[in-house]
Amino acid sequence: MPIYQWKGRTRQGGLKKGEIEAVNEAAVMAQLRAQTLSPVSVKEKAKDVSEYLAFLKQKITTRELVIFTRQFATMIDAGLPLVQCLEILGDQQPNKTFKAITREIKADVEQGSTFADALGKHPKPFDSLYVNLVQAGEVGGILDTILNRLAVYLEKADALARKVKGAMVYPSTVMVVAIGVVVLMLVKVIPTFEKMFADFGGELPAPTQLVVNLSHFMQEWVGLFMGALFLGFMAFFQARRRSPRFRRATDALALKLPVFGGLLQKVAVARFTRTLGTMIASGVPILDGLDIVAKTAGNMVIEDALMDVRSAISEGKTIAEPLQEAEVFPGMVTQMIAVGEETGAMETMLSKIADFYDEEVDQAVEALTSLLEPVMMVFLGGAVGGLLIAMYLPIFKIAETIG
Repeated sequence: MPIYQWKGRTRQGGLKKGEIEAVNEAAVMAQLRAQTLSPVSVKEKAKDVSEYLAFLKQKITTRELVIFTRQFATMIDAGLPLVQCLEILGDQQPNKTFKAITREIKADVEQGSTFADALGKHPKPFDSLYVNLVQAGEVGGILDTILNRLAVYLEKADALARKVKGAMVYPSTVMVVAIGVVVLMLVKVIPTFEKMFADFGGELPAPTQLVVNLSHFMQEWVGLFMGALFLGFMAFFQARRRSPRFRRATDALALKLPVFGGLLQKVAVARFTRTLGTMIASGVPILDGLDIVAKTAGNMVIEDALMDVRSAISEGKTIAEPLQEAEVFPGMVTQMIAVGEETGAMETMLSKIADFYDEEVDQAVEALTSLLEPVMMVFLGGAVGGLLIAMYLPIFKIAETIG
């Protein structure tokens, strides 16, 4: 939505100005009148050059967000006013993008906005989970406690994400290197051998002829092949982004994969229990918490299951019962949640489940790395070795003939 700059007069005749995000000018004027202000001027804010170059902006890392949250909690606990905390954090922030966002939040708070509403205008660094927890902290007067919980949650969530990325980087890197080496050999190395064999004359062995034919194909179509590979990846991710049906099908397939499926399920359990436990402990209503947890699940199959759980709870059921019916989480998880509901220690039980599955993810990543390392080495060695053997077969044949 566009941002409008406005000026308005109060009932006492004083002049106020500010910025509002709205659909059109009429919506801005309606908001001003609702605040008992008489509109003087309303105009759409001109876009800054930086908005057109948004992709060049410095990204905000999870580590920077954790530091911001911890420092904010310390200042609030020390009794500093909210605006002063934002001013100090904005001035000392080395990340220019984060500095600008912090200053915008400070300006919104100075104009009367709540801290949570000001954060909600920047959904990229401050997602719905962050905003809802801050809102709960403002309402309950425990903002410093909530911010400390958020920092702990962000650190553990970031550690979990790094583990999964680490497990995926190794096989992806080896696969890319293997494809690059094979293509390079087919385009540059094999033609040299082919020229040498042509000078010798005679018929080539079947494996060698196959590799030579493949080399001809790659020399002629290498550009098209690489382009098709790139477009295939782009089409896959675009289809996942635009088609919920396709994304749901691929997410369901991912959970059923022989090795990766179990890892993804463990990650989903750890994320679900950690997030929901943090929100319940912070005083966020269970229905709101499940709505946010479902949207941040990262898998549409799990998201659908959690939304079904939310609907069942709104009808008066417990959490454990619909979770068990969904069959997306292990039975142990639902049983522990049921115990937590019965004893009234839901947030403690969820935290214990999250810690347990964090360790499970660690072990799964180590096992996956141990399994993939020899498999990738065999694949790379087999591909390159197969090409070399095919090229040396005619040389062995010539040596036998001479013998």
